Amino acid sequence: MAGTHRSNVTMQDVARRAAVSPQTVSNVVNGRSGRVSEDTRLRVIESITALGYRVNQSARSLRRGRTGTVGLGIPTLDSEYYGALAEALSDRFLERGLRLVIETTGGAVGAEMQSLASSRLDSYDGFVLALAAGDTDHLVQIDTETPVVLLGERALSSQFDHVVMDNIAGGRRATEFLLQRGALRIVALGGIGSDEESMPALRTRGYLDAHATVGIDVDRALIVPSTFGMEAGYEAISRLLEQGRAFDGVFAMTDSVAIGALRALADAGVRVPDDVQVVGFDNMRAGRYSVPRLTTIEPANEARADAIVDLLMSRMTHPRGDLERRVIVHPATLIERESTIGPRQGTKAN
Repeated sequence: MAGTHRSNVTMQDVARRAAVSPQTVSNVVNGRSGRVSEDTRLRVIESITALGYRVNQSARSLRRGRTGTVGLGIPTLDSEYYGALAEALSDRFLERGLRLVIETTGGAVGAEMQSLASSRLDSYDGFVLALAAGDTDHLVQIDTETPVVLLGERALSSQFDHVVMDNIAGGRRATEFLLQRGALRIVALGGIGSDEESMPALRTRGYLDAHATVGIDVDRALIVPSTFGMEAGYEAISRLLEQGRAFDGVFAMTDSVAIGALRALADAGVRVPDDVQVVGFDNMRAGRYSVPRLTTIEPANEARADAIVDLLMSRMTHPRGDLERRVIVHPATLIERESTIGPRQGTKAN
């Protein structure tokens, strides 16, 4: 039946039916009709329709050296932060005519390195990887021509561009703010008191630096490890309250864990900010609608998304080696809302 697609129809079949060369068919299919007379173009189109010929888009993209897609590797989809990042990047790449494909790594070294394997990267024009577990020793083993931009907690020594979150300065700013507002016993919720280079360890380092600057000793029992969801925040604060542990401030490593803390405090009849002040980190949408609205650290989310896209697009349009490796760090700022006490309380609910 005319017009029905048959997978075995080739460009040569179309050329024979239209009595033209395969190159002429290619010119019509690829929009180079200026090289073809109108009569010939119509004859080729009629043959394509009659035979049901369909362009092999994958092969076409490979011949052009582009696939029209970029990849994003993130630890999990079950995170408001990574969901917002994926949405922001998808919108920006779409404006540039590129489709974003998302892979999850589970934050495991093996999966992160596999996402950078040449066989995987051949499917993309470029790749963005939120690195949670891999380090320099792993990255030096990667050899690829595909442009790659890394996201992470610290700038690794590698051949790839890196967009880094200023975790230490953000943790310091959150803690300084609570100290300036009169809090003396501040919980580092989700914190880790170690020298590792993970997100919670770096934010805890900022927390410790802020105390050291003003000469206040830290009660190590207030550095409370946890995962970073609302349930974890709720359970951790509930345990502290049950233990009778005194505290008047909470610096939560993420907004999600902070919102869980707000719920636990409310259920226990603890008033925020009157009895306990709370600061989160990441400036996620949910914090604008919590009760009370959450004071948070804004890690330049929009600027980071712009930088990621600009870096990858630059790499995609320049041959490998033409551009120097770049490391970009945006300053973290504080947005004050209702969960802390201060003269500007609630004036920047954005």
